[in-house]
Amino acid sequence: MGRFFDVNIEFNRDKVNEIIFSAISNKQKGYVCSIESNNLSIANVNPEYNTIINGSLVNICDGSVLAKILAWIHQQDFDSYIGADLFLAFIEMKTFKQYFLGNTQEILDSLRVNLAKIDPAIQTMRFCPLPFVDVERFDYPAIAKDINADQPDIIWVSLGAPKQEIFMHKLLPYLEQGVMFGFGAVFNFNADTGSVKRAPKWMLRWRLEWLYRAYEEPRKTIPRYIRFLCLLPRLVWQEYQTLRQQRRLIP
Repeated sequence: MGRFFDVNIEFNRDKVNEIIFSAISNKQKGYVCSIESNNLSIANVNPEYNTIINGSLVNICDGSVLAKILAWIHQQDFDSYIGADLFLAFIEMKTFKQYFLGNTQEILDSLRVNLAKIDPAIQTMRFCPLPFVDVERFDYPAIAKDINADQPDIIWVSLGAPKQEIFMHKLLPYLEQGVMFGFGAVFNFNADTGSVKRAPKWMLRWRLEWLYRAYEEPRKTIPRYIRFLCLLPRLVWQEYQTLRQQRRLIP
């Protein structure tokens, strides 16, 4: 896992899966973050949040534009590993005991029905909403007690960035086992209710999901994109400086 724009990111999908499988097999605990323009921007202006992001088991690149920018800088074949795709891949394995945490009861009920069509065992797994409170106000020992009683391999967390990453970091000390994934809107993408939907397949093929999200939730996404674009020149300059230093150290 390399460090890009001051955040650890693993672009090799096989390596990502290997790290996750190893943690699950060894009954370890930890969390996985999906890095996109929003949480990357926050990680570059908030040192505490940066530490949380870089304290994960592994981070995936959840932005095709971000992957292309880094591929251009480093002249390597980097590609994104979208959280929504990883989510479905692990569901379709029909292998792991899972726990679905966050979002609303309405979304969770619809999500259970749809995922059970893929893996019938999911019908009996736990789907637990969380109250809409500040991240500091969650009762982490109580939440962990319920999870520990269930002993899941995977805990999917849907709170949205940056809240879900902070939540996973605070919950981690109370867990006995389980890999947490902070993948935000994937619950909504795979439910038949609610207003948040994933982009059409043709937009996914052309790597235009970011544009669809801007159209779907402009008040939420456009300010985030603007913040990232304002920060991008500094990030690119710093990345080039780091790359030059690394090349000087190579004998």
